[in-house]
Amino acid sequence: MTSPVLECASAPIVATVEVPGSKSVANRALICAALADGRSELTGLPDGDDTVAMVDGLRRLGTAVELDGSRAIISGHGADIEGGAVIDARLAGTTSRFLTAVAALSPRATRIDGGEALRRRPMGALHAALGQLGAQVTPLGVPGCLPVEVARAGLRGGRIELAGDTSSQYITALMLIGPLLESGLTIEITSTLVSRPYVEMTAAVMSSFGIGGIGLSESIIHIEAGAYRPTVYHVEPDASSASYPLAAAAIAGGRVTVAGLGRNSLQGDSAFAGILANMGCVVRVDDHQTMVERGDRLRGIDIDMADFSDLVPTVAAVAAFADSPTEISGVGFIRNKESDRLSDLADGLRRIGCGAEVLDDGLRISPASPTSYVGSELLVHHDHRLAMAWSLLALRIAGVSVDDPSVVSKSWPNWWSIRREMLGSTR
Repeated sequence: MTSPVLECASAPIVATVEVPGSKSVANRALICAALADGRSELTGLPDGDDTVAMVDGLRRLGTAVELDGSRAIISGHGADIEGGAVIDARLAGTTSRFLTAVAALSPRATRIDGGEALRRRPMGALHAALGQLGAQVTPLGVPGCLPVEVARAGLRGGRIELAGDTSSQYITALMLIGPLLESGLTIEITSTLVSRPYVEMTAAVMSSFGIGGIGLSESIIHIEAGAYRPTVYHVEPDASSASYPLAAAAIAGGRVTVAGLGRNSLQGDSAFAGILANMGCVVRVDDHQTMVERGDRLRGIDIDMADFSDLVPTVAAVAAFADSPTEISGVGFIRNKESDRLSDLADGLRRIGCGAEVLDDGLRISPASPTSYVGSELLVHHDHRLAMAWSLLALRIAGVSVDDPSVVSKSWPNWWSIRREMLGSTR
């Protein structure tokens, strides 16, 4: 069945947008609350599939979670994880990886599984690290992938080695259980650490739940043994999601403000406003909001995006309308995200007539004149970020559709409504 053609912007967009809470912060906070001994309250939770999968997984591990809209009450039991469950992480990489580590705290074996696309994503480095720590990790299919069965066995703390250039989610999963290991945890990073801001975010959330003594250097992450403290915690707006409405102003013209996302954000992806400033936009960030306004011209840039790789699809969409090429580097590892984000981005850009070349560790985008671009049905490959990036192209290219609009439910179920509301401001 052909998907509906997306509406173009008929004039510059002027809008203030509220984005959902950060799923990255929320999933870390949910784990910390579950591993605390007592009652925690979280506000600002997003309603995307990843958060729903995390809540469901924690409940299956024996943690009581009461939801009331964007508020949650979590009754944690410290390191006393019930286990013995079957967890379906659906398509949520963070959920599958974080809960694999949490399940290793239980003496009862837990099976972690997920959708077909998640089963293809690599997990071997995390499984091997848990094995080094003494957990029993048993593959139930292809080794290093889901499904897997995990139990405490002889789990202990200590020192392990882990490559830093694969996924920060492996490191975060281990960090989250680190305080509950008898002698803490030291992770030696054996290669360049990509997505470092996500590791720093993990440390900040853990600190809010009472964990001190976290040491972060270029090659060593050290976590002292300790106990999580029940906490009242507010989840800030999602900086990755905020990139889409902010990019809309850069592409269609006008001015977009994202409420609640200020200069003190924990998220590395809050750097997106600065990227747009380098591309020629006018940007204002204060303690409470971020505003982007289209400047006189939109120019291409050369940028290393290793620390904020989830923004690559958004930057690529903006780059298609710049007046010079853009080269993105440092992100070879995003071939193993929900999709092969390098090849799939390049394919979609070429379908509309934009030049795109896949590099060893990135992407080179050579824009054509926007008037020469053609509409096409663009493929999302089960990837919410591709779907929202393609919807940005449609702001200025007539005839664009996406083959699976529903995939945005992973992080922003209401994105299509928000997009329509922004376009309503142009009428």
